[in-house]
Amino acid sequence: MSYYFWINLLALSVPLLVTFDKRLKFYRNWQYLFPAILGTMLIFVPWDAVKTSLGVWGFNPEHLQGIYLLNLPVEEWLFFIAIPYACMFTYHAFEYLIRTDYLASFARPFTMMLILLLLIVAAINPGRWYTFITFLATAIFLTLHLYVFKSTYLGRFYMMYFATLLPFFLVNGALTGLFTPEPVVWYDDTKNLGIRLGTIPIEDTVYGLFMLLLNTTIYEWLRSRKTRRVPENQTVVHPVS
Repeated sequence: MSYYFWINLLALSVPLLVTFDKRLKFYRNWQYLFPAILGTMLIFVPWDAVKTSLGVWGFNPEHLQGIYLLNLPVEEWLFFIAIPYACMFTYHAFEYLIRTDYLASFARPFTMMLILLLLIVAAINPGRWYTFITFLATAIFLTLHLYVFKSTYLGRFYMMYFATLLPFFLVNGALTGLFTPEPVVWYDDTKNLGIRLGTIPIEDTVYGLFMLLLNTTIYEWLRSRKTRRVPENQTVVHPVS
């Protein structure tokens, strides 16, 4: 198996092993999770394929199995399953173990500041495709959450996102050359800001936020639909119980 495949497998292994924990029972939420992952892939896989064809980033064949779908290595497809699975497991675990949403009051002002920052950076970097498209798309999606969806779970989402930043740096660092002479994934720095967090382009932190927020959005939408379908004379069982 390829180096990239092993990175995906390691990222997925612990959450998958604890999925059937008798307290967390994450497997009960697969009915929301897998449609969320699929829905996110329908947007991010084409985006990834286009950016690869344009040379915004690319993949080192030395670390791949050599199997490609839509010009993307099969390991990249697995990335869009393994990372959201691990992060949504964390989201579920926090929801079960930490009943209070401690970041609820922080979520709205933080989101507003983040939207403003993303829009400013995008506006002054229109020619840097990775930066411009990622920052602008994320700002628009966050704006929808504030003013259209009026989401009540952004605090919990940020808790999950911040908690998974350390694993993110390890996984993404492994992909961008932190532990190898040559990276698995290379980037054309003329199409991004050229700012690296270690070996990781700073844009990857925003890209990851957008991807995980889209997963969370679909996941929460599906959960809320099931809750609304419960007849009024029946007790609603919280999904994480």
